[in-house]
Amino acid sequence: MPVYFQRPENALKRANEFLEVGKKQPALDVLYDVIKSKKHRTWQKIHEPIMLKYLELCVDLRKSHLAKEGLYQYKNICQQVNIKSLEDVVRAYLKLAEERTESAKESSQQMVLDIEDLDNIQTPESVLLSAVSGEDTQDRTDRLLLTPWVKFLWESYRQCLDLLRNNSKVERLYHDIAQQAFKFCLLYTRKAEFRKLCDNLRMHLSQIQRHHNQSTAINLNNPESQSMHLETRLVQLDSAISMELWQEAFKAVEDIHGLFALSKKPPKPQLMANYYNKVSTVFWKSGNALFHASTLHRLYHLSREMRKNLTQEEMQRMSTRVLLATLSIPITPERTDIARLLDMDGIIVEKQRRLATLLGLQSPPNRAGLIKDMVRFNVMQYILPEVKELYNWLEVDFHPLKLCDRVTKVLDWIKEQAEKEPELQQYVPQLQSNTVLRLLQQVAQIYQTIEFSRLASLLPFVDAFLLERAIVDAARHCNLQVRIDHTSRTLSFGSDLNYSTREDAPVGPFLQNMPSEHIRNQLTAMSSVLSKAVATIKPAHVLQEKEEQHQIAIVSYQKNSRKEHQRILARRQTIEERKERLENLNIQREKEEHEQREAELQKVRKAEEERLRQEAKEREKERILQEHEQIKKKTVRERLEQIKKTEFGAKAFKDIDIENLEELDPDFIMAKQVEQLEKEKRELQDRLKNQEKKIDYFERAKRLEEIPPLKKAYDEQRISDMELWEQQEEERISTLLLEREKAVEHKNRMSRMLEDKESFVSELKASRQSVFEAKLKQFQERLAEEKHARLEERKRQRKEERRIAYYRDKEEEEQRLKEEQLQPRMESRLRNKRVKKRKMTLMKRLRTRNLLKTNQLLRKL
Repeated sequence: MPVYFQRPENALKRANEFLEVGKKQPALDVLYDVIKSKKHRTWQKIHEPIMLKYLELCVDLRKSHLAKEGLYQYKNICQQVNIKSLEDVVRAYLKLAEERTESAKESSQQMVLDIEDLDNIQTPESVLLSAVSGEDTQDRTDRLLLTPWVKFLWESYRQCLDLLRNNSKVERLYHDIAQQAFKFCLLYTRKAEFRKLCDNLRMHLSQIQRHHNQSTAINLNNPESQSMHLETRLVQLDSAISMELWQEAFKAVEDIHGLFALSKKPPKPQLMANYYNKVSTVFWKSGNALFHASTLHRLYHLSREMRKNLTQEEMQRMSTRVLLATLSIPITPERTDIARLLDMDGIIVEKQRRLATLLGLQSPPNRAGLIKDMVRFNVMQYILPEVKELYNWLEVDFHPLKLCDRVTKVLDWIKEQAEKEPELQQYVPQLQSNTVLRLLQQVAQIYQTIEFSRLASLLPFVDAFLLERAIVDAARHCNLQVRIDHTSRTLSFGSDLNYSTREDAPVGPFLQNMPSEHIRNQLTAMSSVLSKAVATIKPAHVLQEKEEQHQIAIVSYQKNSRKEHQRILARRQTIEERKERLENLNIQREKEEHEQREAELQKVRKAEEERLRQEAKEREKERILQEHEQIKKKTVRERLEQIKKTEFGAKAFKDIDIENLEELDPDFIMAKQVEQLEKEKRELQDRLKNQEKKIDYFERAKRLEEIPPLKKAYDEQRISDMELWEQQEEERISTLLLEREKAVEHKNRMSRMLEDKESFVSELKASRQSVFEAKLKQFQERLAEEKHARLEERKRQRKEERRIAYYRDKEEEEQRLKEEQLQPRMESRLRNKRVKKRKMTLMKRLRTRNLLKTNQLLRKL
């Protein structure tokens, strides 16, 4: 119903009147007409309470599409005049929607919705399941109570984000709403909506980059805008990790890296540390242990460089995690069967390059390179003592018989630290797999054939099935020469001389080559021997000519080396100066362009404000001078026609002439309509009261008639129940007697085995006692030997340390004596330079004074 108001205050008053009589929809229509009207496009103070009341009615009636239209109209009204009002209105709207949703959640017993997609609630599958499922009335009531409000809140977030996108004036509000939407998805576990929200934010960012020439567009080169976008993307990454949506988490990582690339300044260290921490979790969950370890390396180096207050405990924790993550990298890169069949090496390399770009690396990392970096940067000195030797046992020492026992002790210690160091527990399975592979590589170098049971005894933490599977995988992935003979339960290593491992196969602790390796290197050994023979039998003059050419090259290098070095340094300095000059020019040009753009925007903004102000004045004059009476008559006529079309209006105004009604006040028409409604309400109450009395009498008569048959049926049922109980009681007593007899019979039969049981237990205890004593004696002997060996090693280390300290002190003393001898010579040289410089200054002054006197004489002549 189109209603026209001369002033917006009248529309707000009329809406409040409708609300007093409980009519929310007409009140919403009145406010919608005012907001959409072209005559009220200039923002006034009254617009804000009108908009707040309008949004409150939209929330009460759950009309999200009307709220969206109203917000877009209000944005057009106040964008150029008072943008703060739009922010207040949007925040109030979302707060009201959140409060209503929270109240619906409190009144419902259903905490998490079982609907996959809020945009498609009633799917054919859900309708069929609801028809055949056994859910009770409470479940259906909770779903009907909570689901509509959750859907309304989701639509509100999405509409507000679409309303505020690519607008620099409300950029902070946009990011606040995005973070609230992420919290909403976490609170209600909305995975489908979380994916849609991430896609919407990604689309908004692309629109910002595509439409950057608009008057209110966001400038991504602004550090504040970049900071807000990074903050939102980090919240998105945290939410994705909490909801275990790893694909969305990886997309969020790519978005964050793209924002880093847009920034001209390096990000803050705290931000980068948080980024590396989250990325390491994403890599580990995706099964990429290589890039997980590389990320922890980057985080470790960043913390050491930027954090000056790192404690010893923190350094130990970080270093230990870096070591375990690096050693957990699979020794050979795992490839799926499809990748091997399709030869997808190029795709894998491209994927690794893209992942390396996310970490700021020039090339993809590898396991050997990370281990070398860990040793080169001296990470080992901060590692906990309980884990420190794990590197030597897996990567340096060659001792297959004791390898698994040593590693098992470390892994048991890691498992014991489950409460103190929970992040280390995830590396235990991968460390066990790498230990199995290292053991197989070392056993292959010292055994030609070994029994499967003997090999299984060296691996206490792996059962036979998993061990056989690991052997097959090692032969398939690592190119390890191994053959399993199931008839004799043995393994053969290096039996095929025609087949050898690849040259780029990973090599750990190494003792000797396989037989096939010796055969493959025969030609290489022959070539090296022949080269030595040729060098031996060469004539003397050939060697002399070669030596003379070598000396000529050395003399030429010594003559031109300094000049070439100076040229290289000068070229480097020129390149640096050119880079700096180009950077200064680019900065200056960007600054001028930004100032010019700001000036143009300011000019356009002022012209637009002046035009809007002039148009508002003209519309106000036209409305006052020409349309006052016409609008009033038209409003009364339309109101009257609409009321007479209704049933109540036809009854209320059937005796009144329409010509007289046009002159009446609209308030009088409303009063007549309310009076008719009250009359209809009283008549309806009277009819309901009479109907209630009739039904009450009828039900009372039925109860009086059915009392005698109910008493008779109760007596008959009581007699039959008594007979049934006596019959069941007799059956129960007879069953118990039979069970008692069988139990006594079993007891007598089993008591004859008591002596045999006691003799067996005593023999078993005696045999186990002798085995225990033998093992204890063996352990004590081995303990004494190990103790003696460690004491000797400690004595040797102390002697070596004292020798090194002695030579270091001696060198420092010699250096100090040299410096004391050179100091007088340097002082005399500096003194001569100062005297020479003073003489040169005096000569210049005398020369200048003589020139002045000569000029004066020439002027006089």
